[in-house]
Amino acid sequence: MKKYLNTLFITTQGAYLHKEGETVVVLVEKEAKLQVPIHTLGGIICFGSVSMSPHLMGFCAENNVAVSFCSEYGKFLAGVHGKVSGNVLLRREQYKKADDKNFSARVARACVIGKIANGRAVLSRALRDHADKINASNVESTIKRLQYTLGQLEGEMSLDTLRGIEGDAARAYFSVFDHLIVAQKDHFRFDERNRRPPMDNVNCLLSFLYTLLMHDVRAALESVGLDSCVGFLHTDRPGRAGLALDMMEEFRPYIVDRLALSLINREQVNAKGFKKSESGAVLMDDETRKTVLVAYQKRKQEEITHPFLNESVAVGLLFYVQALLLARYLRGDLDGYPVFIWK
Repeated sequence: MKKYLNTLFITTQGAYLHKEGETVVVLVEKEAKLQVPIHTLGGIICFGSVSMSPHLMGFCAENNVAVSFCSEYGKFLAGVHGKVSGNVLLRREQYKKADDKNFSARVARACVIGKIANGRAVLSRALRDHADKINASNVESTIKRLQYTLGQLEGEMSLDTLRGIEGDAARAYFSVFDHLIVAQKDHFRFDERNRRPPMDNVNCLLSFLYTLLMHDVRAALESVGLDSCVGFLHTDRPGRAGLALDMMEEFRPYIVDRLALSLINREQVNAKGFKKSESGAVLMDDETRKTVLVAYQKRKQEEITHPFLNESVAVGLLFYVQALLLARYLRGDLDGYPVFIWK
């Protein structure tokens, strides 16, 4: 499992990756810059004009190394996948239960609870650490609102109702997100969540980190034999990884939002690393991108006590643990999906 903590990020434009023996070799202008044993890698993410030999693509697929190709600034473009792993009976069970609206609502409810509970925890931690620097009354009010929303989720309800509650909670959470930014306020302001493209520095940072999170969650689901495209909260849509989006919800506040805030508040990123294009989209420069990638990788190495297993787990392995727990629930080995809730 430890290999899943290691993702190889390729940001050098014009780089070419190929297979040599049991290793991945990175060439820049025909010169070998890096050589990594395949067994140490859980994934490879290529940004921009980076190419890979067909032999290496097949080699990665055979060794369950997820490969993602993104634009230079983090928009997911395509992935390379080999044979589907796991028992076909598990996927049949997933498809059958995804067609059951009542079952889908139960899984979706768990995902929404995880997202709201972890968002509330992020706000509570900020209130504890920076009460003298933020608008405490507004943040406290939102924490109470999210707590009330969690109470509304105690009973069973339809998918449409759940999606409405999730949307309202997200708007409440992001309405005070700007208060959590306590440094560099002239350049890092957050008015609302926007994407495709991100229109300000904070949204640019969030969107980039969400892309990295999507890669890891999708790889984890597929590694245990689940179909990452067939979700419960997020319905089927061509080209959309519905189940990966479902599972991302519980991790967005805890992993991405906290990391983005930390990078800004500790001034590990600054305004010089962000540029607005003619279209209005905000893009990160190469140096800032590398800083964010290193911080994300370090975050994955940290240890946390898993709330359900009550065991120490690296943050980067949480995706795989949750994918395994979801698979057990779909098989009927668990009475419910134990969503990850940060305590």
